[in-house]
Amino acid sequence: MSIFSRNKDATKRVNHSLRAEFSVLFILVMVAMIGFCLLTNMMLLERVYLSHQTKVVKTAYSNINDASTDGSFATDEYDIELQSICDTYGIELIVLDADSQMIKSSSSDAEYMAHILWDNLIGEDMFSAVVTNRVILEKTDDYTVQIEVDKRMNTEYLEIWGVIDSGYIVMVRSAIAGIRESVSIFNRFMAIVGGAAILIGSILLIFLTNRVTRPILRLSQISSEMKNLNFEAKYQSSGKNRNELDILGENINELSETLETTIRELKTANNELKQDIAHKEEIDEMRREFLSNVSHELKTPIALIQGYAEGLQEGIIDDQESMDFYCEVIRDEASKMDVLVKKLLTLNQLEFGNDVVQMERFDIVETIKNYLKSADILTKQKNATVHMADYEPIYVWADEFKTEEVIMNYYTNALNHLDGECVIEIKLEKIDDKVRVSVFNTGEPIPEDSIDHIWEKFYKVDKARTREYGGSGVGLSIVKAIMDSMHQEYGVRNYDNGVEFWFELECNT
Repeated sequence: MSIFSRNKDATKRVNHSLRAEFSVLFILVMVAMIGFCLLTNMMLLERVYLSHQTKVVKTAYSNINDASTDGSFATDEYDIELQSICDTYGIELIVLDADSQMIKSSSSDAEYMAHILWDNLIGEDMFSAVVTNRVILEKTDDYTVQIEVDKRMNTEYLEIWGVIDSGYIVMVRSAIAGIRESVSIFNRFMAIVGGAAILIGSILLIFLTNRVTRPILRLSQISSEMKNLNFEAKYQSSGKNRNELDILGENINELSETLETTIRELKTANNELKQDIAHKEEIDEMRREFLSNVSHELKTPIALIQGYAEGLQEGIIDDQESMDFYCEVIRDEASKMDVLVKKLLTLNQLEFGNDVVQMERFDIVETIKNYLKSADILTKQKNATVHMADYEPIYVWADEFKTEEVIMNYYTNALNHLDGECVIEIKLEKIDDKVRVSVFNTGEPIPEDSIDHIWEKFYKVDKARTREYGGSGVGLSIVKAIMDSMHQEYGVRNYDNGVEFWFELECNT
C-alpha cells in the first residue's frame, strides 16, 4: 500500500465507535427515565398517598356509620374487624355518645383524641395550646375532612369527624408523617435500585453491543479491503438465524466477487488497449529487425549442416566413427535451430501483440515455489544451492503463465552462469504498491559495456560459453517483451560476487 493510501486511511479512523455511542445513549436514557420517575415521585407521590389515605379514613368513617345502624356495631366480631382496619391502614379512631362517653377507641391516648374531637365539634379552641393550623379539605352535613397540626407531638394528621346516623360522634385520623416517610423510603429505594439498574445495564450493554457491533466492524474491515481491491476477505453469516446484517454481509460478498471479475476484465482490456497503441507504430520496424536477426542467427547452423551433409554425400570420409561424428553435428545444430525457432515464434507473438495478456490476481510466492519444485532436477545437475526465505502470501496482478516464464528465464540464466560458491538467492521485496522479485547467482559480473545490450535479441556476452550450453541470446529478450506487455519494470544489477536480475509487479491495487 502506498504512503498516500496509508495517510488517507488514517483520516478515516473512527472518532466515536458505534459501541460507545450505543452505551452512552443507553445510559443517558436510563438516567433520564430514573430521574424523571424520582422527580415525579417527589412532586406527586405524597399527593397520591394523601388522596388514598383520605379514601381510607372516609371508608372507615362510613363503615362505622353502617355498623351502628345495622346492629353489628356492638359485637365482638365487629371490634376485631375494626381493629384490623386500623392496623392495616395505620389509623386511629374514637366513637363517643352524646354524653361524651367513650364507645370505641383504637388510640393509646383516647382521652386526648376526645378533647380534640370536641374542640372541632363545638368550634372553639379549647386546646389551642396543642392544636393549630386546621386546613379543611372537605365539609358536608355529615362529616368534615381536614388536616390538623398537633403542637404537642409536632405532627400533622389527616382527620375526618362528624355525627353519624345513630347519633354517635366519630373521629378517624391518620398521621401524615407516616405518608411522608413512606414516600421518602420509596424514593431512596428507587434511587438505589435505579443506580444498580444503570450499573448492571451498563455491564450487560458491553456484552450486548459487542455482539451487535462485531459483525458491523467485520463489514467495515471487508469494505476497507475491497477499497484496496483485496477481495479475499469474506463475511461469514451466523447460519440459520440470519438477520439484516447477515443479509448485508452476503450482499457485500456478492459485490466483492462481481467487482473482482469486472476489475480483472477491465485490466485485461486496458492492457490490450495499451499494447495496441504501443505496438502499431513498431510493427514494420520489428518485422525488418526480426528477419535480419533470424537470417544472421540461422546462417551459422545452416552452413554447418550444409557443409557436413555435403561431406557425407561426397564420401570424403569412409570410417564409421567420422560418419557418426558428422551426423551428431548435424543433429545438434538442427536441435539448436528448433529451439531457436520456437523462442523466436514466442518472441514474435509478444512483440507483435498477438499473444493476449490475461491479467489475474495470484500469489507470486506460491508460483515461485512451484517452479523451483519443477526445476529441482536442473538445480541438482548444476550442484546449485538455492536460498529463499519463507514469505507470507503476496498477491499480484499479472499474467501468471507469462510471469512464470520470466522466472524460468531468470533462473535458467542464473544456472548457466553459476560459478564460485554456486549459490542462487531469490528475494521478494515490497516497494510502495509493487513487489520486486530478484534472482541472484554467484559468478562473474556482467561487463559494464554489455549491461545496456543484454536485453537485445541474439546478444551474447560470452559467445563461447553461450555456445557451450546451447544458448540463443533470446531468453532475456523474451523477458523484456513480457514485462513490456504488462507495463512493468525490470532490470539487472552487478555485485562483486555475482549478478542479480529483477522484475516488478503490481500488488494490492
